[in-house]
Amino acid sequence: MMNLFHPRFDYHRHHHPSFIPNSKPLISLHRPCSRLATPVKEDYEMRVEELRQYLEGSHGQKHSLVMVDAIHRLGLTNQYRSQINAAILNHHYSFQTKSQSQSPLLHCNGIPSLANVSLSFRLLRCHGYHITADVFNDLKGRGGWSDVDRRRPDIDIAGLMELYEAAQLSFEGETILDEAEEFSSKILHQYCLSNPHTDSILSNNIYVRLKHPYHKSLTQITQRDIVLIKDRGASEKPYRWEHALRSVVEMDLHMKQSLFEDELVHAHKWWNGLGLSKELKLARNQPKKWYIWSMAMLMGNIGLSEERILLTKSIAFIYILDDVFDLYGTPHELAAFTQAIEKWDYDAAGTLPDYMKMCYKALLDTTNDIARAIYIKHGHNPIDYLKKMWANLCKAFYIEAKWFTSGKVPSAREYLENGKVSSGVYVLLANLYFLLGLHGTETRVDCGMSTVISSVATILRLWDDLGNAKDEHQDGKDGSYIACYMEDNRHVSLAQAREHVKKMIAIEWKRLNKECLCSYNNLSTTRALFHEASLNLARMVPLMYNYNDSQQLPDLEEFIQNLFSSKIS
Repeated sequence: MMNLFHPRFDYHRHHHPSFIPNSKPLISLHRPCSRLATPVKEDYEMRVEELRQYLEGSHGQKHSLVMVDAIHRLGLTNQYRSQINAAILNHHYSFQTKSQSQSPLLHCNGIPSLANVSLSFRLLRCHGYHITADVFNDLKGRGGWSDVDRRRPDIDIAGLMELYEAAQLSFEGETILDEAEEFSSKILHQYCLSNPHTDSILSNNIYVRLKHPYHKSLTQITQRDIVLIKDRGASEKPYRWEHALRSVVEMDLHMKQSLFEDELVHAHKWWNGLGLSKELKLARNQPKKWYIWSMAMLMGNIGLSEERILLTKSIAFIYILDDVFDLYGTPHELAAFTQAIEKWDYDAAGTLPDYMKMCYKALLDTTNDIARAIYIKHGHNPIDYLKKMWANLCKAFYIEAKWFTSGKVPSAREYLENGKVSSGVYVLLANLYFLLGLHGTETRVDCGMSTVISSVATILRLWDDLGNAKDEHQDGKDGSYIACYMEDNRHVSLAQAREHVKKMIAIEWKRLNKECLCSYNNLSTTRALFHEASLNLARMVPLMYNYNDSQQLPDLEEFIQNLFSSKIS
């Protein structure tokens, strides 16, 4: 039998018909704009252009950054990328050529504005401009952040919220931003507790932003309404451009909803066609949840339908393989299955039990399809690297299975190193890397992804292990970083261990920030897209793993209800 996965296989000489470079793509969906009726499409294009004119005419004005921020957080960046880049560049030039004491954009009535400085810092940093946390020194004062309160007779809620948001983009070692986050969070919580009935809209705005800060959440869904409310007093009038922005957002979301629903139907059909849900009845059967991962990662790029669907297929197998190792296989079967994955040959499945044979073949078939799609679209075949990633994942699952079977509790460090791989993030982001058209030697690929993947994988693994992240309907035992940490440090309480994990997650976010934000201006469009998708993956983690006492995911349910009419299935 000809092995299509052989590393020396030449598709030009020995191609399967489906590997013909000019063949049709695996997935074909209507273009987004074609989903709108002609009058609606014309109205949409008119509103997009109207907002573009507002943005182009706002350069150098205080509200220009507010407008750029709203557009960015509502997922409309691609429609206005050149105008946003020009606005940020213009602001950076002003920021660099004038001291803070001279810049009118950073002041309010002659007083340094906490909100304006914080917003400027956040937008410049998230767009890759070099800006240090020292810009907050003048605001902090000699007495620390508490000086901010003494300078104003009232509480600067808008400024504190912007300060809290700016602190989310911190790097390791930026103590002033760590202090800023702690200070702003404390004052905002106190305000909500002290004024429960004064302004319910503002209190809800504060609560949501503390729970889902802009940089660490998908605000185009989790905060769509709040972004449009703004943080202003009752006497302040809406900006002239807000009506146009609201119209574009509503039409854009309607367009995306239609496309996402079609993609989800495609994913459902593929999954049902495999027949694995009938063969593996104890395994998770959640194609919508799997699709949500890929949809969220590539949400801002509506044209990447094929990439979202193919990524969903990889995610499905991460979940299913996890369940095979956790719920089904005996130690002997799991060892044989892991060896078969390493061989990556259909004949290697001969001694496996039937349910494993079915899963094994489906994995190889699906990965082959993904490699074919990449080859057709980008001209290179990543199968060798993808095989390695799947083998590493199964080896990590097998190590966890052996720990559980033997009763061994690994060290926290040993558990986390293996757990980063068993999280599936390496497989997922490797598939994404190639689906976006990035490629190179194995060493170059590893270097291009290593820090980003390691941080995202750590964030996912630690969130999963926080103790309230037991997946519904799952009775297997995977172990926990918290249990391993407490075994290493027997004097530590559960509360202290959980706090330690939260601090570790915060550190990984700082590392991820530095990797993705510092190099933003030097990245190709495609590599910037990979970094943004990686950030979106990390942003989705709290929604996917923040279980309540009823083992439900209320935040995820709310997220889905904003996109689809039904619950997770």
